[in-house]
Amino acid sequence: MEWVRQLLAQHWGSAKIISRGEVHLADRLPGFLALMSDRRVGLVTYRIDDDGCEIVTLNSLVEGTGEGTAMLSAVRTVAVSSKCRRVWLITTNDNLEALRFYQRKGFSLVALHRNALDVSRKLKPEIPLTGRDGIPLRDELELEMLL
Repeated sequence: MEWVRQLLAQHWGSAKIISRGEVHLADRLPGFLALMSDRRVGLVTYRIDDDGCEIVTLNSLVEGTGEGTAMLSAVRTVAVSSKCRRVWLITTNDNLEALRFYQRKGFSLVALHRNALDVSRKLKPEIPLTGRDGIPLRDELELEMLL
């Protein structure tokens, strides 16, 4: 559990994750670890609500070896067995790597929530103003995979 908290703090600033104006404590959510030769190399957390399964966090620490795909598959299996209609997630406008990855895995971009990070920063002030590649962090992008 300590490893999970450390990973979330390193990659997300804390275990507190904001999605569509809701606070999620990712270290208390169900999830899956990715292992490679007994070494922890990834984590996905999710939550099921009504007919949807939201991927709250996904971190693959070794790129290009299939952990991210395997973790997505595990969440999809849970979603199907829970009779969810969709798997969905939120990413930010600067996260071009995630947009590429999820679209290659069958997710579609379904919504742009303009200036949503203004609301998120009220709940988690440590969210920076600038993200990857110097891109201003403003918007949430919603992706989904219908089941």
